[in-house]
Amino acid sequence: MALRPHRLRRRRPRCDVDYLWTPWRYHYITTPEAPVGCVFCNAATGQNDAATYVVHRAKWNFIILNRFPYTNGHVMIVPYEHVASMELLAEDAVIEMALLARRTERHLREIYNPDGMNMGMNLGKAAGAGIAGHVHMHMLPRWTGDTNFMTVTGETRVLPEELPVTWGRLRAAFQERP
Repeated sequence: MALRPHRLRRRRPRCDVDYLWTPWRYHYITTPEAPVGCVFCNAATGQNDAATYVVHRAKWNFIILNRFPYTNGHVMIVPYEHVASMELLAEDAVIEMALLARRTERHLREIYNPDGMNMGMNLGKAAGAGIAGHVHMHMLPRWTGDTNFMTVTGETRVLPEELPVTWGRLRAAFQERP
């Protein structure tokens, strides 16, 4: 049996197109150059936590939203000390980071009710660190089935919550429940 070539039909454009709004990414795609200095050090010394998305400040570390998150609630625990690896980090900072991770997990579970949680570090550029010179721990809630065609084929994530809303929810949790 011979195969027949597929005939293309001309269709009228559809008017009922769905739009996916990701306004927080506009800054990322229109910024011509990387910021000066370390983004974590800049946030650590900044005075406006809402503008830098610093959720919580502790003695040795701070918690900041990921500006380009994989899921809503994606935060990073970052030491104030600018070092590239855990072995160079002061012991008090390592201990506090672990305690903050436990506290962050509790708040993320209360706020987002995820099915699971990703937590980890990429140490060095070869390991996937976007900011290789300043060690930091990622924490993000995950849901069964939260990877869909947009992520797989379009290399795009769809997030229903804007960063200022995420910041407000997490900031309140850290202030209200230690």
